Amino acid sequence: MKAVISPLRRIAALLVCAAGAFPLCAVAAEPGDGSLRSVREVQQSLVEAAFASNLSLAREAIEVDRATEALRAARARFYPELSLEARYSRNEGGRTLEFPAGQLLNPAYQTLNELLVAQGQAPRFGMLGDPSIPFLRDREQDTHIALRQPLYQPAIPAAVAAQRELLRGAQFQRLVFANQLHHDVSLAYLQHLKARRAALIVASAAEVLAENLRVTDSLFRNGRVTEDQVLRARAEQLAVQQQQREADDAIAQSRRYLNFLLNRALDTPVEDARLVDDVAPAVADSATLATSARDARAELSRLDALEAAARAQVSTAKARLKPSLSLGVDAGTQGEEYRTGPGYNYLAASLVLTWKFFDGGANRAALAEARLAERSAALARRELAQSIELEVRQAAEALATSTGSLDAARGREAAARAALRIAARKRDEGAISQVEFIDARNALTQAELNLNLVQFDVLAHGLALERATGTATLPPLPGGAPESR
Repeated sequence: MKAVISPLRRIAALLVCAAGAFPLCAVAAEPGDGSLRSVREVQQSLVEAAFASNLSLAREAIEVDRATEALRAARARFYPELSLEARYSRNEGGRTLEFPAGQLLNPAYQTLNELLVAQGQAPRFGMLGDPSIPFLRDREQDTHIALRQPLYQPAIPAAVAAQRELLRGAQFQRLVFANQLHHDVSLAYLQHLKARRAALIVASAAEVLAENLRVTDSLFRNGRVTEDQVLRARAEQLAVQQQQREADDAIAQSRRYLNFLLNRALDTPVEDARLVDDVAPAVADSATLATSARDARAELSRLDALEAAARAQVSTAKARLKPSLSLGVDAGTQGEEYRTGPGYNYLAASLVLTWKFFDGGANRAALAEARLAERSAALARRELAQSIELEVRQAAEALATSTGSLDAARGREAAARAALRIAARKRDEGAISQVEFIDARNALTQAELNLNLVQFDVLAHGLALERATGTATLPPLPGGAPESR
């Protein structure tokens, strides 16, 4: 019997060593971990890659370019317009003016001619026809250069101011999306790392349970235990194998989502990272964080720009109720043929005053609409400010809670590891059943999974607080950041 017990003790000792060595693998990932970059460094490189390739961020940049071109178009109305206008017409029919010159003068001419004939002289006065003057020429051309220059149009500067604020709003909207992309990429990478380390924990448990099954089967063949303990060990091994498949699927799903955000092939391998021991950041007072967030969040700056744009739209609507004055100059040639010179060339300069007194209430309705848009933007900003304060407080409290749970999770893992060592020794001496040993192994696995979860929860809640306070460090955006007011 001693010859049998001695090998079994050596096997149990190996099992205990494997269980004791596991936490190092679970926390530090693979051997050679010192060569890995930190989580923060890898996250920053992934964010930079996302900023260069993400399709949604590229679409936001296009919206900024559109707003820039709209501002250029609004400013262009300050400048004169110079155009070449040409017209050639062929006409038939139309109104004519009939002048009865013959009917009025021919009787007098005829009488005079008769008097001349009676005196022996030749008649001197010919008969006249009735001339017809058409209002439309049979053919006509008008070719001229037209110059139009606004002298006083108050709607133009108001429209420029509105478009300038809309451009700022588009720039801040891109910054809002950039912050969200930074958060999504960083969080997706944390989820991927968490899944990989959970897979390592399950794989380590599978190795221990495989060894446990071998030891238990040897004990059964030597008459030390009953068959039910072998069956229990095999059932636990199969359960862990199922967990391994689920863990592998979680790794694949998180990798695909991260690659989707980076706009690259979904199965592209993802770099591993070194998880530092002290993952709990210092948390400032939530009230102080909420105050600083109101100055840092791009969402509030965007609504400020939209509110300013709404005020400018009110000024634009008011300006349309005022008179406008513009200068028009036309120089060219007109006539039945394309010719230049006296009788064809012309020059016309005009001052045009426009003051619209009645338009069915369209301008006043537009003014009322602009005022309502201004009120809506102001209310949206107040609501968002309150929402940000709530978001900051919740993120800070969640981070504080997860940070406080970290020490408890580490203590639980250490206690479960020590309990497994004791259980292995007892099992080797035959003092406990196989069920008690498996329960100790399961307790360690659950403690390690819980520690892994809490560690990454701390990092994820830190990201959420960083997102809520608007303090994330972003790679530079093309065109620079918008100016805050």
